[in-house]
Parts: sequence; structure tokens; C-alpha cells
Amino acid sequence: MTPMPEPCRLPGKTWLYFTAQSINLTTAVMSVTMAAMVGAALAPTPALATVPYGFQFLLLMLATYPAARLMARLGRKRAFMLGSLALVVAGLSGYQAVRLGSFALLVLSHSALGVYVAFANFNRFAATDGLPAVLKPRALSLVVAGGVVAAFVGPALTGLLKDAGGYPAFALCYASFIALAVLAFAVAWVQPQAPRPAQPVRRNGGSPLPVQAKLAMAIAALGYGIMNLLMIQASLHMNHMHTGFDDIRSAIQWHVIAMFAPSFFTAALIRRIGLKALLCLGLVLLAGSSAMNLAVQRAPRPGLGAGGAGVGLELHLRGRRRAAGAGPGQHAPGHGCPRQE
Repeated sequence: MTPMPEPCRLPGKTWLYFTAQSINLTTAVMSVTMAAMVGAALAPTPALATVPYGFQFLLLMLATYPAARLMARLGRKRAFMLGSLALVVAGLSGYQAVRLGSFALLVLSHSALGVYVAFANFNRFAATDGLPAVLKPRALSLVVAGGVVAAFVGPALTGLLKDAGGYPAFALCYASFIALAVLAFAVAWVQPQAPRPAQPVRRNGGSPLPVQAKLAMAIAALGYGIMNLLMIQASLHMNHMHTGFDDIRSAIQWHVIAMFAPSFFTAALIRRIGLKALLCLGLVLLAGSSAMNLAVQRAPRPGLGAGGAGVGLELHLRGRRRAAGAGPGQHAPGHGCPRQE
């Protein structure tokens, strides 16, 4: 058997980024599973139940550009280590929020979680730094697979810790963020010090964004808006129907699986049906999921609706990335590397 040439092997750092992204998405899955229910329990009025999760996305948005600037200044390794500290804050404040019944601390916890996610989302880009073009699709596919791992680990961890040890419900779920932060810090610590990302070139006046980029941003905003509207109320809706927590986390789990699993074949779908058809298919699935959630009166169907939302979002956003010209490339995994014989 002829050994595979070294350039065709993914380097060890890619597996570290896969681990880091799995941790990132595990915290996100745990958050969407419990945020609204804990918010409903601690909020002074039911109308504010989803505010903590809203702050999580607000801080994620606000922290993304500063995180990118810090990576350009400090390097990815140090920035990832710094970002993991925000997850410690999320864990400490979330635990205290549940223990003390403080809604303000809960908002702080999810805000800090949003900052952590803003940093950790760059694992997807760091995974391809310095790799030859032939390996970039494989590296991206591996890191995306972290979402599939999180789909199993996140709900399992939430179910295991929800009522463990006689602590208030969900207190240990938030406390587990501290352990995950330590693991994320350790993973960043052992990563090689990669070259710093290039500073953005500043031009006087700049040039306006092309219409294609603006359209891609609008498509992404629409897709994320529909998905968040569906998912953050899903746990509240099922809890209102007296659905057991095991069924609630199972519905969230199927959403996450459906969201990440299609990423392994959406490139083939784009080649087969075209980019516009894929975008429309994603929107149709999101709309169908919305209709199913409006009509549902029994527990199994929210799981189907959540799964439909996941598939719709993945197809929709993968099409958006390709529309923006930031798709994973045209190479199939392993393309250009000789077969082992």
C-alpha cells in the first residue's frame, strides 16, 4: 500500500479546531434548550422570557468585529484563549442567576455567552489558515461536523445536569460552561501559533458593497430571523403543552442534527438544482416549519417542525454563503489527492 502523501493529510491543528468548534456549538445547543424556560421562570413578566437569549445574539453581533480585530492584533491563539474567559463569566453568572433567582444575572450570562460565541465562530476560518486549496474543503467539512457532535453532547449534558445533585433546575447546566471554558482554553493553548490574519486594507471613502453581497446579507438575516423566532419559543411552547423535558431536548437535538448534517451534501445539491433553487427550497422549508408549529397541538410535531427549521436554515444559509462567494470551494473532499492502493 502506497502511503498517502503528507500534503493530502489534514494537520493535527484541524482536529483541534474541530474540538473547539464542538465545544462552541455544545454551549449554543445547551443555551437554546434552556434559555427561554429559565427566562420564563426568572423574568418579572412572561413577555421578557426570551430577552436573555436576545441579548446573546445582540452581543454576538456586536462582538464579532472587535473579535476579528483582536485576532489581527494578537493572533488567533491568544484571541481564542481570551474569548474562553467570556464563557467562564457566562457560567458563573448563569449559575448565580438560577441560584439567586436574578433575571439581570441571567441576561449577563447570555450576553457573555454571545461574546464567547463571537470569538469561537472564527474556528471555522482558522481551520483553513495556511492549508493548500485541496485540503480546505475537507478541513471545513470536519469543523462543520462539530455541529453534529454538539447535537448529541449538548442535549445529553443538559438532561444529565438539569436536576442533578439537588441544585436548582439548570444551575449545574450553567456551571458546566466553566468546565467547557477550561477545555476550550486548553485546546487554544495547545494550538500552534499561526500567522496573524491580515489587517483589512483601508481605503479613503471605500467602495460600496456589491449588490450580490447585500443580497446575501439580507438572505442570511431573513433565515436567521425565522429560525430564531421558531427555536427560542419552541421549548416554551412544548413546556406549555406539558411536554416532558426529555422530549423538549430531543426536539432541539433533531433541529441541530438537521441543521448541520445537510452541509455534507449541499454542494452536490447546488450543482444539481442551482443556487437560486436551493435558496428558495430553504425558505420553503422554513415557512413549512413555521406553519407546522402554528398548527401543532401534540408534542411529536414540534420535533418535526424543529427538524424542518434546521434543514431549511442549513440549505438557506449554505446558499447564502455561496451567493456571497464564500462557499467551501469546488473541490470534493479528497479531490486532487491520489488514492491509496
